[in-house]
Amino acid sequence: MRQIWIPKAGPPEVLEIRQAPDPQPQAGEIRIRVEAAGVNFADIVGRLGIYADLPPMPVVVGYEVAGRVDEIGAGADPDWLNCNVLALTRFGGYSDVVCVPQTQVAVRPENMSATVGATIPVNYLTAYQLVCVMGGLRAGETLLVHSAGGGVGIAAIQLALHAGANVIGTASARKHDYLKQIGVEHCIDYRTEDFEKRVLEITNGDGVELVLDAVGGVSFKKSYRVLAPTGRLGMFGISSAATGKTRSRLSFLKMAAALPWFQFTPPALINQNKGVFGVNLGHLWGEMARVRVWLDTILDLYSQGVVKPVIAAQFSFAEAAAAHHYIQDRKNIGKVILIPGE
Repeated sequence: MRQIWIPKAGPPEVLEIRQAPDPQPQAGEIRIRVEAAGVNFADIVGRLGIYADLPPMPVVVGYEVAGRVDEIGAGADPDWLNCNVLALTRFGGYSDVVCVPQTQVAVRPENMSATVGATIPVNYLTAYQLVCVMGGLRAGETLLVHSAGGGVGIAAIQLALHAGANVIGTASARKHDYLKQIGVEHCIDYRTEDFEKRVLEITNGDGVELVLDAVGGVSFKKSYRVLAPTGRLGMFGISSAATGKTRSRLSFLKMAAALPWFQFTPPALINQNKGVFGVNLGHLWGEMARVRVWLDTILDLYSQGVVKPVIAAQFSFAEAAAAHHYIQDRKNIGKVILIPGE
């Protein structure tokens, strides 16, 4: 098999392809010949060496794949054999062959390609947990989603609109036309506008019922301040700690110093009637029964035409460094995919 390895922390160019024997599925596992793998910001943070969950380097990252099952381990359901599937992977997804527990695998709908399948697990499960499970967004409420043009952002927008909510999104100006086309009512350029001021202007000072924030630092503080009474802040990342192509201790320290360490206190939450919660899909491996219910719901919404994955770009394994550059340069509208190729 071919895999993309991170041998050491550094810029995208540290990524390298290595060959290894094909893995054999263990008890309860199935083996997938990977046709497409998703790229996520967690992979980039891992490459920078600032991702706490990352196994020791050298390491193969990657949380999601799609392909075809070619072998099953002892105790696994034989009906999986030759199925077209998508799957969650606990690292190791940047590979053209993976073995995963069958509990982390779902059959792809007949009309879903492998490239589309690889867009689903991380982005849509994260968005579903944020918007539907913990965010409880309802018809008539307003969602503020940061990084609205990214994979999670677009997934969240689709789910919010399906719920009958209104959407405000922050993104660079070049993404605004697209976001408005898919139903975002108001777009804010986070590079030139103060999103806190603009959100309060847009809502006539009322604020919003749900904010999705993966930026971290001072953004968490401002997002909390734009919540209406009964509003909820969903935190799912700290991208402001990764401002360059190599690890920056200064960026991390600035982000950490700006976190609202003393703002989300129990008395404040009680008196202001606000809620704060966190989401990390990578910490739910022991909750696969729960996650599979979410995934089945998402696949049903795909069949209904509600979930419409957007692929920003596809790169071969040999172009993995370019894929990381593409995301860090904030070029993507939607999901970036790796294709094993030859």
